[in-house]
Amino acid sequence: MLMTTTTSVEGQPVREYLGVVTGECIVGANIFKDLFAGIRDIVGGRAGAYENSLRDARQTALAELAAEARNMGADAVIGIDLDYEVLGKEGSMLMVTASGTAVKLS
Repeated sequence: MLMTTTTSVEGQPVREYLGVVTGECIVGANIFKDLFAGIRDIVGGRAGAYENSLRDARQTALAELAAEARNMGADAVIGIDLDYEVLGKEGSMLMVTASGTAVKLS
């Protein structure tokens, strides 16, 4: 599945717009990740555990988006937008949402 943030695919005109597709992923923060992130904040450096969780959530949301488009018979998803929101008590969860337009290309 071709997926892009642009509104077109160079050299491949859109033949048919099939509709909006989405994918979501919500991940909870782990107490051990929080502990190690706090230590990193004190001593400096990157919070690798959070970065990995964020990367996994983004990949899951995009995979769901692609699966929905595939079920519609799409060749590609264009105009993809990624959004990140903090949810839950004291921001204990992160939601990643991917949306775009499923299309058939010529």
